[in-house]
Amino acid sequence: MHDPSLALLLAGILAVSLAAYVLFGGADFGGGVWDLLASGPRRDRQRDLIAHAIAPIWEANHVWLILAIVLTFTCFPAVFARLGIVLHIPLSLMLVGVVLRGSAFIFRSHNTERASQLRWGRVFAVASLLTPVLLGLCIGAVASGRVVEQTHGTFAARFVEPWLTPFSLAVGAMTLAMFALLAAVFLTLETTDLALAGDFRRRGLGAGVAMFAAAFLALALSPRHAPLMQAGLLDSPWALPFHVLTGVASLVVLAALWFRRYRLARIAVGVQVLCIVGGWATAQYPYIIPPDLTIAASAAPPITLRLVALVLATGSLVLLPSLIYLFRVFKSAPVDQAGRAARGG
Repeated sequence: MHDPSLALLLAGILAVSLAAYVLFGGADFGGGVWDLLASGPRRDRQRDLIAHAIAPIWEANHVWLILAIVLTFTCFPAVFARLGIVLHIPLSLMLVGVVLRGSAFIFRSHNTERASQLRWGRVFAVASLLTPVLLGLCIGAVASGRVVEQTHGTFAARFVEPWLTPFSLAVGAMTLAMFALLAAVFLTLETTDLALAGDFRRRGLGAGVAMFAAAFLALALSPRHAPLMQAGLLDSPWALPFHVLTGVASLVVLAALWFRRYRLARIAVGVQVLCIVGGWATAQYPYIIPPDLTIAASAAPPITLRLVALVLATGSLVLLPSLIYLFRVFKSAPVDQAGRAARGG
């Protein structure tokens, strides 16, 4: 017999871990996007700033993705199996992108030859561009209710059509723009060089507009391609507060960037992203994978849930203080033009 309250708690932790990965890991991917699009007289300095901002924490941010995968595999095995079968193509490509991106970043950092640095830099940037789109395709497929078991039909009908839809592509574009926005906002506070911060300010404004356009497109496509998600976003009792808070946060981000209030922009963009992820999770509640896999029905046996909860409670006593200490050490001050931590903030 399942324990619905414990299953709900662990599903909530799963949602929090995904939100944390989008917020922190997404900013790292967005940094790779701006590395690819670096331009102007400060192009090399833009790339140096991105590398210095990512280097101390990019591995740590994958903790949230690993936690989400382990929670899904252990606590909701039916969900893990469904995702791994129906979405095996985009998920596999996403995994390849994550590995290529990390490997290329390391090889570029420890290679002294300019040609090799440029080559690995391109691999890093392209992987950073494509991986968020693949993540968005997977999210769009789940949100549209198309991740269902099919024992008959062609390979394309079973394993390609569920995620290769106009709605999923719009969600993929929105995810990419959101990650680029996160990176641009965070990078404005990573340097004491006002001109360099201004470069990422302009990129942040552009990414914010692109994200709004992609979100509007996804919403326009939802009645036909994702009716369950549209119903959740419009009819859920939590829909209006999420819409209002997300809209206000989006406007604050753009206004704060416009007036160069970078710290306010960082807080607002965090609220915006958390509202987007939270809105998606609540819109499809009580389903993890609509239209048939609910939290209660797909949960593992109670003993498994209790053991996982115990391990999470124990592990968080080590993990959370360690992450906080890591960020305090490496993110307590911006970097100067040479890429070193600036004294005095």
